[in-house]
Amino acid sequence: MTIRVLVADDQGMVRAGFAALLDAQDGISVAGQAADGDEAVRLSARLDPDVILMDVRMPELDGIAATRRILGPSYPSARVPRILMLTTFDIDDYVYDALEAGASGFLLKDALPDDLVHAVRVIASGDALLSPKVTRRMIEHFSSRRPHARRTDPAFADLTEREREVLVLIAQGRSNTEIAGTLFIAEQTVKTHVGKVFAKLGLRDRVHAVIYAYDNGLVEPAA
Repeated sequence: MTIRVLVADDQGMVRAGFAALLDAQDGISVAGQAADGDEAVRLSARLDPDVILMDVRMPELDGIAATRRILGPSYPSARVPRILMLTTFDIDDYVYDALEAGASGFLLKDALPDDLVHAVRVIASGDALLSPKVTRRMIEHFSSRRPHARRTDPAFADLTEREREVLVLIAQGRSNTEIAGTLFIAEQTVKTHVGKVFAKLGLRDRVHAVIYAYDNGLVEPAA
């Protein structure tokens, strides 16, 4: 199955370079290119890509605002794309805002070509780009810097006790293998629990599970 990609970046040479690199890969096809966030929103609705490479800083509409529109309830397609944010900056407030908006990962623009191709494939597969340990460090960093009101999602009550344990362990940065060892259950059983947690809470991937857990006060940032 070919992964259809939309590249959104306001710098023409960067945009063309990413597109040429991805088009040359087996199983990846560049469906279109956008020069700003507004165009990315329009093309996403028309071209129905699997993955969008979205630059954080763009004129007219920035990448975070464009991500909110594309992943919002008014998006015209039932098959919502996965969004990989591109930035020239390392961890900062853009990261938290973008992930909160629904992006599935981050990649620095100076990443190696192989890293970009790998990131597109990971995002397209339905996973998040960030590893559990990186996710934990990043979210703890922002949780300690950005106070926000704790809330209790009514859907949380639908989780079984075991599913709640799994969610908390995900938020602590544990991999499926580590969760299996902690709870003394099979790794396949962990995968089943993770899938049920995501389905019940409407979560896209592990990154958003971590954000959910912090937002709902299930875990606290490290001191």
